[in-house]
Amino acid sequence: MVRKRKMKIVIIGDGKVGHKLTAQLSEEDYDIVLIDQNEGKLKEALNRLDIFCITGNGADADVQKEAGVQNADLVIACASTDELNMLSCLLARRLGARHTIARVRNPVYYRQMGLLKEDLHLSMAVNPELTAAMEIARVLLLPETSKVETFMKGRVELVEFTLRENGLLVDLPLKEIYRKFQIKILVCAVKRGDEIYIPDGEFVLQQGDKIHITASHQELEAFFKAIGKRLLKVKKVLIGGGGHVCFYLALQLLQAGMQVKIIERDEKRCEQLCEILPKATIIHGDAADHALLLEEGIREADAFVALTGMDEENIIMSLFAKTQGVGKVVAKVNEDSRAQLVEELGIDSTVSAKGATADAIMSYVRARNNSYSSVNIETAYRLLGGKVEALEFIIKEECQFTNVPLKNLATKANHLIACIGRKGKIIIPNGEDHLEAGDSVIVVTKDHIINSFSDILA
Repeated sequence: MVRKRKMKIVIIGDGKVGHKLTAQLSEEDYDIVLIDQNEGKLKEALNRLDIFCITGNGADADVQKEAGVQNADLVIACASTDELNMLSCLLARRLGARHTIARVRNPVYYRQMGLLKEDLHLSMAVNPELTAAMEIARVLLLPETSKVETFMKGRVELVEFTLRENGLLVDLPLKEIYRKFQIKILVCAVKRGDEIYIPDGEFVLQQGDKIHITASHQELEAFFKAIGKRLLKVKKVLIGGGGHVCFYLALQLLQAGMQVKIIERDEKRCEQLCEILPKATIIHGDAADHALLLEEGIREADAFVALTGMDEENIIMSLFAKTQGVGKVVAKVNEDSRAQLVEELGIDSTVSAKGATADAIMSYVRARNNSYSSVNIETAYRLLGGKVEALEFIIKEECQFTNVPLKNLATKANHLIACIGRKGKIIIPNGEDHLEAGDSVIVVTKDHIINSFSDILA
C-alpha cells in the first residue's frame, strides 16, 4: 500500500486565527511550520503542538526559505496587517509554494480582491469580519436558532436550537417527527448535558437538549411554525460597536429591509459610518452604558448584537439586553472558554471571527488534501464546541458506494448521512435512497479525522 504524503502547510502569524488553525491542522496530522516574530509565543505553541517553528518576518524571503516555503503545498498568511499577508503570499508563490491564502480584513482591499487575486496568485482570500457578519445575519434571518451553517451554496441549512419546556418535540422519538409533522428535516446531532449523540430513529428528545437539524430554509421555517415556535421577524436591530464586523453586518441587514441603529464610542469612526452607511442611524456613545442603551430604545429592538473589541463588554451588554426583553441577542466572543460560559448564561448566540475564518480555511485545506480522489470536501464546520463536525462531500464520479441503497451501505458508529443534494433537489435520505455521481452529501460525525467519504464506511 502506498502511504499518502503529508500535506505541507506553512502558517505565517501566530495570532488568534493563526493559532486556532495551527492547533486544528496539527491535530489532523498535517506537516505544519509556523512563522512569527514573537519567540515567546512560538515557544508556547511548540510546547503544546506537534509543529516546527521559525522566528522571523513572514515577508522575508530568507525566513520563508528556512521554513521550506519552496516545497509547501499551501501557505496561509494571517499576520497582523493585510499588506504583510498579501506580500507574504506573493513572495511564497514566487519561491514555489503551490497554493496561498491571505487573510484580508480591510473592506477597501477586500472589495478589490477580484482584481488583485490573479496578480497576487492567491488561491483564496478570507475576511474574518465578513465571515462573522454573514454568520450573524443568517441567525437574525432565522431567529429561533442560535447558529446557522449553510451547505450546497446556501440551499441547505444546518441549525442549532434548544428544546424548551413543554415543547411538542419533548419525549418524541426521532422516527416519529416526519410522521407527525410531514416536514422533511433530520436531527443529526444532540447535546444533552455533557454528552453528545449522533442519534438514530429510536432516540427520544428531552427538555434542554441542544439539537442540530438539517433541511432547506423553507422546510425549517415550516418546521418551526409546526412545533409552535413564534416566528419572530427581526425588523429593528441595535448594534453595540461599529468596527468592521458591524459594517459588513449592517450592509446585509439594510439590504434585507431591516432598521439598523449603531452605537460607537469613537467619534471619527461614527463619521465614517455615517458616510458609508447612510441608511443606518449612527449614535456616538458607549454601548456599555446601560442608560444610553435604554435611551436608544433597546426595549423596542427585535435584536441586539454586541460587537465591541472586548469579549467581556459584549457579554455584559448581551446579558443586559436579555433582562430588557430583547427577543434575539448575539454576542461576538472570540475566546473559546468564554463562549462556553456565555452559553451557560443563556445568551442566544455567539459568533467568533477567528472560528468562522478557521472553518473557511479548513474547508479549503480538506478540499486540496483529497482533490485527487473521486470525492471532494466542499465545506466543513465544527459544531458543539468542536466535538462534532459537519462536512459536505461532492461525489465526482461513480465509485464503490454509488448506486447502493443506504440501508446496504454500512457506516461506522457516530457517523450520519444527513442530506443529499441532486440536480437542485434536496433529499433527506432514508434507507432506500442511494448516492450518485454529481451528488452533494452532508455527513455529520464525531470523528475529526475524516478526509474522504470512504472513512465513514464500516
